[in-house]
Amino acid sequence: MSALFLDGGPELVVLTDTDPYYREALQQRFAGRQDVVVEELTLPDYTAGNRFHEFGLDTVVALNVIEHIANDVEALRCIRNMLRPRGRAVVLVPALERLFGSLDNALGHQRRYTRRSIADRMRQAGFRVERVFYFNLVGTLGWWINARIRRVQRIPLAQLRYFDRLVPMLRIEDLIRLPLGQSVIAVGAVDG
Repeated sequence: MSALFLDGGPELVVLTDTDPYYREALQQRFAGRQDVVVEELTLPDYTAGNRFHEFGLDTVVALNVIEHIANDVEALRCIRNMLRPRGRAVVLVPALERLFGSLDNALGHQRRYTRRSIADRMRQAGFRVERVFYFNLVGTLGWWINARIRRVQRIPLAQLRYFDRLVPMLRIEDLIRLPLGQSVIAVGAVDG
């Protein structure tokens, strides 16, 4: 996923992880690249604003991060403090509390969100919310079956392969506003 941000993207990409194993893997993967920095970050981190200030971050992307953190508002506030004025945070989290089940427990999720709940938390953290929308309607059914009915700890590999073949069809979601989805994406801006 990290390599996608480098494809004709920004001058600098700062990659973070809580786990030393994954930070080492990122450092090896991008060794020799002057446009990639790998840093430790465990949210909430009240030193993050100062530590990441030197990078002049205009965008922070948090994919499946916030739902793991007990105090999600403080984590979002720390992300806000890492951004320069007029910067943006793009946050993807699991959606719909009714889907919470065995998979969420196995992954260490604290909660799932709605459009309203993630927008409220971003506002509490000081963001101006620009956009909030559901994503991956198709995945909702599979998650519900696996997490709530079958109560499995992992999505079966055969299902993942089948879903990967459906991914091109998800582009239709760009054309319509979904009433629900497996995930919700929020974009928040820092004024000033």
